[in-house]
Amino acid sequence: MRNLMNREIPLNFKKNPYDRTQWHDDIEDPVTGEIIEDGTPFMSEFANNFEWGIYNAYRFLIEVYRQMERMRVQLELDGRVPGNSGTFADVLDGSTNKIALDKTLTDIIEPVTIGTTVLKVASVEGLTAFTQVTIFDGLYMENVLITAIGTNTITIQGLQHNYKKGAKVARSNVAIDTTLSEMGIGDWQTYHVELMEVV
Repeated sequence: MRNLMNREIPLNFKKNPYDRTQWHDDIEDPVTGEIIEDGTPFMSEFANNFEWGIYNAYRFLIEVYRQMERMRVQLELDGRVPGNSGTFADVLDGSTNKIALDKTLTDIIEPVTIGTTVLKVASVEGLTAFTQVTIFDGLYMENVLITAIGTNTITIQGLQHNYKKGAKVARSNVAIDTTLSEMGIGDWQTYHVELMEVV
């Protein structure tokens, strides 16, 4: 049975995983035009083999590029800071190199006003005193210093804005797009609600 592609394949293959189809034309009698021997039939599984083969080849090329980019950055850093081994590099492809984005995130559980210094939050896990956090909602954003951690509360410098219930307290509000290898600003959460009648 032929091993035609019909899905993503592992990228750590040792031999070419693509099973190539050898195509043959119909053989006709030159005088009568009668088909003496049928050529290779065209079937959807052959077409899908093309599609998955092209797709997987591009996946492999992208992974090779990512690995080369990580090596290029590491070599560049080694040239500028010998012995650092790329410690301060992240090419934003989902594979970290000795550094990781602090994704600690919690919610403010009640509305707060300008000047508030104690915030009630859903959780204090991952938050520590004398570290900076970003507070943001759909309207405002600011960076503040945590001065103390309590039981589901954090003490901060006085707020400069009012914030809604559900506003975010985050060590970083950065969103990393590993497909495009880009770092962007994280979004305030929005939801799409669809009402359906239950009969």
